[in-house]
Amino acid sequence: MIQKKSIQEYMVGNICFGCGKDNHDGLQIDSYWQENGETICVWHSTPKYQGWKGILNGGILASLIDCHCMGTALAAKYHSEGRELGTEPTYHFATGTMNIKYLLPTPNDKPVELRAKALEIKGKKVVVQCDVWSEGRKTAEAEVIAIKVYDSSQKSDTPFARG
Repeated sequence: MIQKKSIQEYMVGNICFGCGKDNHDGLQIDSYWQENGETICVWHSTPKYQGWKGILNGGILASLIDCHCMGTALAAKYHSEGRELGTEPTYHFATGTMNIKYLLPTPNDKPVELRAKALEIKGKKVVVQCDVWSEGRKTAEAEVIAIKVYDSSQKSDTPFARG
């Protein structure tokens, strides 16, 4: 199931700073599902996201990891159910925990590549491993626990109620 559209394009109404296609001031990441179950996102920064001159701000990098991992959790959950993205019921995930190891400074003027994979899917929880690469060097690694916070098949007035 290789998606031609990014995972984020299936998240209708998403206004998240990192991954929301409906937030035109945000980071606008695009994550793609691969046949091997890995997701890939290549993102290009701008000078406003520097921490130090030429170095990507750590909080921005954390947002990239967070949002790429939520997309990974979503795609992995659908895949585990034998479904394509965009089919019903729809799900939303939010971050339960995120542990990041910053290994090297990440350049702000070079592409940042995020590669993630779901390690475990159990009920509402998806454990995701993410590595960050720039110029062929791993600059960060993270383990993120994503929690399903919305399921359109459950009765709710809000898409962010526990489902």
